[in-house]
Amino acid sequence: MVVISNILVQTVQMLLVLLLAPLLTGFVRKIKARLVRRRGASIFQPYRDLLRLLRKEVVIAENASWLFRVTPYITFAAIWVAAALVPTFATGLLFNWTADLIAIVALLGSARFFLALAGMDVGTSFGGIGSSREVMIATLAEPAMLLIVFCMALVAGSTQLSTVANFMASSWVGLRVSLGMAVIALIMVALAENARIPVDNPATHLELTMVHEAMILEYSGRHLAMIEIGAFLKLLLYISLIVCVFLPWKMAVLGAGPLAYAVGAGVFIVKLAVAGFFLALFETATAKMRVFRIPQFLGAALMLGLLGTLLLFVSRSF
Repeated sequence: MVVISNILVQTVQMLLVLLLAPLLTGFVRKIKARLVRRRGASIFQPYRDLLRLLRKEVVIAENASWLFRVTPYITFAAIWVAAALVPTFATGLLFNWTADLIAIVALLGSARFFLALAGMDVGTSFGGIGSSREVMIATLAEPAMLLIVFCMALVAGSTQLSTVANFMASSWVGLRVSLGMAVIALIMVALAENARIPVDNPATHLELTMVHEAMILEYSGRHLAMIEIGAFLKLLLYISLIVCVFLPWKMAVLGAGPLAYAVGAGVFIVKLAVAGFFLALFETATAKMRVFRIPQFLGAALMLGLLGTLLLFVSRSF
């Protein structure tokens, strides 16, 4: 009975992240529209867009290889697994022993690798430009993410997210400058990884300025739907990661009961809404930077992660 209960809770978490991801994107778009005094589309518009794409016919270029066809499913599966491993409303779930920060970084890197290859597979100029820019961002974003992981691992003594969340929720943490540097660096990496302002504009369709969208211009139908839901999940993943590590309040413990799980899920949805509002506010008040300034932006995140890690090493040596 306990095993069945654990499986049900883990299944609920996997379905929760899948169902909330389009809603989060629709909420951010709605808030951005209201901030600039536009009515904007419904927060449920991403669901309609996905259903419309799933009903459309897939158009594939004649010179596209098998890689172009399987990449949408690989990226969707990798990002969904990574998002489902991040504790949302409870810690210590059935598969939380696999929720290692390094494993999540590896899953996201694998999805990016296949998407960049698919962007170059057809041989279009814009696909090559988008892939090269994506790889350029990855060369700085992934090392910064690993340094953030090391910083949190030095504080909590583990890279497993359940252990990190439980430690951060305890009274042993206190105020640490290294954690402040880590959360700022993580937010900067999240903006870059999700192609948000100031790194990229998710609402633009100008090929010369696009990064993520340039790689998927040749996709259509269900293939494009898989890539879009993967992008929605990736945004929810990073917000869940920030919330899990730095705001782990009201997260239920395994076996706490249905009421604790319901409270944890409700608080998690509130956290997503607050984070989505601040993301929309930031994107409305900030302009997109030039492509050649992105390395400086991510270099700052890399330095913050490095300084936070070095600060912990120095404090432990004394």
